Amino acid sequence: MSITDQALAIEAAEAGATVVRSHYGSALTQFSKGGDDFATTADLAAEKVILETLRAARPDDVLVGEESGRTGAGDSERMWLVDPLCGTLNFAARTMLVSVNVALRSGTQPTVAAAADPFSDEVFWTDGTAAYVRQGGVDERLVPSAASKLVDLNLDPPFPNESEFQVARMLADKSFVGRFHPRVVASTLAVTWVAAGRRAGFVADGHQLCDSVHFAAGIALCEAAGCVVSGIDGQPPHSGLGGLVVAADEQTHRALLASIENQKPA
Repeated sequence: MSITDQALAIEAAEAGATVVRSHYGSALTQFSKGGDDFATTADLAAEKVILETLRAARPDDVLVGEESGRTGAGDSERMWLVDPLCGTLNFAARTMLVSVNVALRSGTQPTVAAAADPFSDEVFWTDGTAAYVRQGGVDERLVPSAASKLVDLNLDPPFPNESEFQVARMLADKSFVGRFHPRVVASTLAVTWVAAGRRAGFVADGHQLCDSVHFAAGIALCEAAGCVVSGIDGQPPHSGLGGLVVAADEQTHRALLASIENQKPA
């Protein structure tokens, strides 16, 4: 291996970000994935270059792309999870809130990850021990902070726990709106921002988000940065009810879980 895993994750994410940026503002062909969900020519082109980068350096690893699915050796414990353009609806509407996500999972644990912002020229990355942001070739350690009081809410379906919890109902919870300022970025870029201290927290519903091509990189970054990460019931996000609660600190995490608990009938 002539390149380390962490360097490869960064290289692949940067390559995808370059492609995404080159397509911004152009006429995008859309490919329906059912309902209102779709991919674009930018998604497909970015995923192609990311997978080619990974495959050239790690031909024996499993690759899982959002658009192309799983390829590679079936018995490899090393699996790359790739979301070439998280925030496709934003991007198609010419909104610069997107992320290019690449994460490596070895066995059941993420080892390295990178999330590139094509428009800020930032790459957030982790070697599994600490988390950093690279800009202009300079790396800076990520330090979570709840000072902004901004909490991003993922309002996109599916909502597997809607009988007990809906993210949108947090907006009507007095304890939540009295303490935090809700935001809706509609991209896992916001998960990365919790690690970077630009968001106090992030809340989403869903199943098995640790293994999701959308969330794996952001979760790995947040855990390495020292954020508090759980499911909506306070359990690890791969167990229990699932969902995702990421907080800059324990106090913020407790407050977010309390707001979720307030939805349950007395």
